[in-house]
Amino acid sequence: MRLTPLAVAVLSLLHEQPMHPYEMAQLMRERRTDHHVKVKAGSLYHTVDRLAENRFIEVVGTQRDGKRPERTVYAITQAGRDAVLERARVMLSTPAEEYPEFGNGLALIDELGREEAIAELERRESRLATGVAEDEKILTKLRDRQLPTVHTLHWRYSTARRAFDLQFTRELIDDLKHDRITWPPPTEDGSDDQTG
Repeated sequence: MRLTPLAVAVLSLLHEQPMHPYEMAQLMRERRTDHHVKVKAGSLYHTVDRLAENRFIEVVGTQRDGKRPERTVYAITQAGRDAVLERARVMLSTPAEEYPEFGNGLALIDELGREEAIAELERRESRLATGVAEDEKILTKLRDRQLPTVHTLHWRYSTARRAFDLQFTRELIDDLKHDRITWPPPTEDGSDDQTG
C-alpha cells in the first residue's frame, strides 16, 4: 500500500496513542492538519479501512460516549510503524520535485505584457497578504493551546512558505515597475515580441 498524505497523518496520530476515527478528525482540525493534507470525513474512514486491510493498524477496542454509537478504536501495528517511519525518512531527507502553478505562471508572464502582469501580481500580493495575516492568527491560537511544538512544525513550514511567496511577489512587482526585469522589445506593430 502506498501511503497517501492522509494515511501518513493517521499513522502519525496512532503513533502517539490508540484512538477512533472521530478523535483523529478532531485532532487534525485542532492541529490544522487540513492545511497540508486534504481531510474529508469519508476519505478519513476509507483510509482507516485501507490501513486496517493492509495490517498497518488494528482494532484494539470500542468506546461509547453517552447515547452516541459505539466507536472503533485503532492502534498502529509494527508494520504500520515501520512503514510510516520509512516514509518519514524519505519525506524529510529527499526534496520532492513539485510543480507549483505559480512557477508555470512566471514562465508565461511575458505573454501578458508588463502592465497586465503587474496588475495580476498585485492581486496575488493582496491574497497572499490576507493569507499571511490569517496564518499569524492561527499560529497564535496554536501557541495559546500550548500544543507540543512538534505538532505545529508543518504549520510553521507552510506559513514560512507563504510569507516567502509574499516577499518574492512584492519584490517582483517592484522589479517590474522599476524596469529591473528585461522584457522582450516591442515588435514593429507596437506589441511585445512574444518570440523571445
